[in-house]
Amino acid sequence: MKKWILTLLAVPALLVGCGDKKEPASPAALEEPQMLEVDILTSKEVAINAPIELAAHVTQGDKNIDDAIVEFEVWESGKRDEGQMLEGKLEKDGVYKAQTTFDHDGVYYMFAHTTANGIHNMPKQQITAGTPDMTKVIQEDEKANMNMPNQGTDSSEGTEQQENEKNHH
Repeated sequence: MKKWILTLLAVPALLVGCGDKKEPASPAALEEPQMLEVDILTSKEVAINAPIELAAHVTQGDKNIDDAIVEFEVWESGKRDEGQMLEGKLEKDGVYKAQTTFDHDGVYYMFAHTTANGIHNMPKQQITAGTPDMTKVIQEDEKANMNMPNQGTDSSEGTEQQENEKNHH
């Protein structure tokens, strides 16, 4: 009887000892992904009938991102449905550029739609071309700068929103 009891105790002990041991996750694997930073380099005031350089610098942490997808969406105030998407081409060191021309005075808006490493960020900038009649300008929604993992969030709410995004990951 004692042999049976010892056998019953020994078998599970051996099985536990032979099980796969998983290494604890490395600290890097447990870290939250760093936010994708997109700094718009385009001038806020431009001339009409001259080539305009749309540009954005993409970084994550302290690293330039040279494999992002960057599309510049540009439209005139009040005419978003008539806007255009321009593909940003990598120039160097995380800087993406495209060119456009504004043929008349007006207030224009630009989103720099940027996706890299599973994160999407779309900062917005107002661009004034020439000397528009500001009484005719339709103000766009100011909830524009967005930095999100796969879905829209409003970064104008500051740190609280960033904390919510971190918890979302």
